[in-house]
Amino acid sequence: MGNCCSDVAGGRAAVGGGAPHDHRRRHSDGPNDAVNLFLKSRGYSSLFSQIQLSLSASSLRDRDVFSKSDPMAVIYMKGRDGKLEEIGRTEVVLNSLNPTWIKKVNVTYHFEVVQTLVFRVYDVDTQFHNIDVKMLKLEDQQFLGEASCALSEVVTKSSRLLTLDLVPHEGINKAAHSSSYGKLTVHAEESIHSRTAVEIKFRCSELENKDLFSKSDPFLVISRTAESGISIPICKTEVIKDELNPTWKPVFLSMQQVGSKDNPLTIECFNFNNNGKHDLIGKIEKSLFDLEKIHLDRKGENLYLPTATGHDYHNKVLKSQLYVEEFLESVQYTFLDYLAGGCELNFMVAIDFTASNGNPRLPDSLHYIDPSGRPNAYQKAIMEVGGVLQFYDSDKRFPAWGFGARPIDGPVSHCFNLNGSNSYCEVEGIQGIMTAYMSALFNVSLAGPTLFGRVISTAANIASQALADGQQKYYVLLIITDGVITDLEETKDAIVKASDLPLSILIVGVGGADFKEMEFLDADKGERLESTSGRVTTRDIVQFVPFRDVHGGEVSVAQTLLAELPTQFMTYMRSRGIEPKSRIL
Repeated sequence: MGNCCSDVAGGRAAVGGGAPHDHRRRHSDGPNDAVNLFLKSRGYSSLFSQIQLSLSASSLRDRDVFSKSDPMAVIYMKGRDGKLEEIGRTEVVLNSLNPTWIKKVNVTYHFEVVQTLVFRVYDVDTQFHNIDVKMLKLEDQQFLGEASCALSEVVTKSSRLLTLDLVPHEGINKAAHSSSYGKLTVHAEESIHSRTAVEIKFRCSELENKDLFSKSDPFLVISRTAESGISIPICKTEVIKDELNPTWKPVFLSMQQVGSKDNPLTIECFNFNNNGKHDLIGKIEKSLFDLEKIHLDRKGENLYLPTATGHDYHNKVLKSQLYVEEFLESVQYTFLDYLAGGCELNFMVAIDFTASNGNPRLPDSLHYIDPSGRPNAYQKAIMEVGGVLQFYDSDKRFPAWGFGARPIDGPVSHCFNLNGSNSYCEVEGIQGIMTAYMSALFNVSLAGPTLFGRVISTAANIASQALADGQQKYYVLLIITDGVITDLEETKDAIVKASDLPLSILIVGVGGADFKEMEFLDADKGERLESTSGRVTTRDIVQFVPFRDVHGGEVSVAQTLLAELPTQFMTYMRSRGIEPKSRIL
């Protein structure tokens, strides 16, 4: 997850939360992105927060003859394949049609996917009251009703309360069961564990020199070990040039990343190389508890280097040592605090209508609308990304543009309203985008060239106006394209300017084109974009993914594009000292 830790001005951007809130600090500089490409090549960690769900119900149906129902709720998560996985059960509340269950159910919130929750309420028969709820066979209980929602629908409410109508099972004729099944209220509370962050300042001594004509350029990568045993990078420092005894800027590790203070972490020291093939100088494995002890003892710990001798591997202990100069634990605002405070993520989309997409009326076109209803790559990207972001936009009115086409009786336009209007650019909902897109295919002539500058500037103007009006909004522009851009300098100028605004840019490349320039815009090779005037981006705001790389895989386009968005959001908010509204820690 890019930009998760250290930056040039002091390393104050943490995954899912940025730096700890401190009224004495104002962070005005963006993160150091020197080794993002390296991290991505090894996998990255997306935002997750531990959420506790509390349930209550009202006006349940009474299925008992001589008393009231004895209700229990069962909570499920719907998988990508549509199957339900049970994640928890409440206790049984005796003799009540308006139960408030005490037992809470824990669920991990993932921003980049739509997590559909299904709640089913049962009346537990008296003969089963002495049996552990986990052992109850649901087919032996009387069904009282069910409800479903996306987890994001709950966490975006200012009260984090969502009341749902209970309905019969899917497939049952609801007209035949017109009477009310009651209501279910879901309350979501973020665990205090998710708010905890640790500020750590590292230094090393006597590092091995890996460069021929100068000293090493060291940086640290901190990883956690997943349950599968895979090492997942969660944090990095900046690169320090030409130094064998470096002291890095502080980094921030949130418990959202680490899991707990006693979870093992791997700290690796690398020598930075421009080609992305960084040399391992040494490594060490320590938990946060261990690192705190190193700090308190004021002693260094020797790094080691895995070494092969024949068919055997052993750890060669080095004279190089790692020190913990600072270790500060604190409580921070989280991404969910901003959502609960009313901050919205506003979705915008721009679609490539250049001629290289092919004639939309022919099956080999990237814009071909299949009569069978099978979506093309443009439609899939809109549905996947928009399907996630729509829950964070209250009015669901989305600006939508096209570029690289010639409207009827007009010149080629590099930013036209997808709905055909000359005065407004918004459409209603994701379906509104899809309808406007299909309509535009038959009302414009595909042309070219592929220019991004205009649409990025248009989106930036909207974000700038919201900022000037004092609105707490963050904008997300999705650009879907099939080709190489021809206005690279203008695009870089627009991105550099937009990096000061509450805006992130997601780019999906469809088709088989060479997308090297798109990857350059993503700034994941360590060098920030520089404008024609010599100004650089204050933070990385671009995320690019070729559709072909993720299509059909276990990870969706939305997951790949959106995993970094909470960090970009938090980096912006923290760097400008913007606090969530109506949320006091």
